[in-house]
Amino acid sequence: MALLGGYSAGSFPDYEVQGAKKVHFSPYADNGGSVMAIAGEDYAIIAADSRLSTGFSIFTREQQKLFPLSNTTVLGCSGCWCDTLTLTRILQARMQMYKHEHHKELTTPATAQMLSTMLYYKRFFPYYISNILAGLDENGKGCVYSYDPIGHCERSNFRAGGSAGALLQPLLDNQIGYQNQEGVDKTPLPQDRALAILKDVFISAAERDIYTGDGIFINIITKDGIKADKFDLRKD
Repeated sequence: MALLGGYSAGSFPDYEVQGAKKVHFSPYADNGGSVMAIAGEDYAIIAADSRLSTGFSIFTREQQKLFPLSNTTVLGCSGCWCDTLTLTRILQARMQMYKHEHHKELTTPATAQMLSTMLYYKRFFPYYISNILAGLDENGKGCVYSYDPIGHCERSNFRAGGSAGALLQPLLDNQIGYQNQEGVDKTPLPQDRALAILKDVFISAAERDIYTGDGIFINIITKDGIKADKFDLRKD
């Protein structure tokens, strides 16, 4: 009993042992937004919504998320806005360096490859962005490139990404890709029809995704250059 030091069984003091102190820090922020692009025979259309938010707070309803890189190439980004600004500034600087050194603009496929390399370079601490690149190739044909966070690149005729990407893509698969459909006429998609589908799909996504809304900025890329347009969505 001498080992109890004056304490009887059951009367020991209650020592509270604190656990290890945990510090939670996330270097990323998800600011929402959605991007979509459609490529045709002689055009490419890319659009992104204008809402910049975090959680249930909206920072602005008029944020431009499309970045023209040349007369035939436009990049659309959504996700972490600070990563978006960093990536686009580096990419635009490299585009300018190439233009000054070679006295010509980088083509859309070459820009797509350079962007893939830049994303892979950051693979151990990747940019938290959904990137879609749209433009015209060397033959004047529309092209769309999509990426995963570490730079894997895929060319297609239509692609959607961002917070509502999972809502946008199935509609594009059905209305443009005619996937799992029989007896359909798979003729080249006219520009006006592609633009109408793009607006309808974004209207549908804005009804289901709180991070997509307010409006969409649209860039129509042709051999004559880039035409900018805007279309309003619901603002609640």
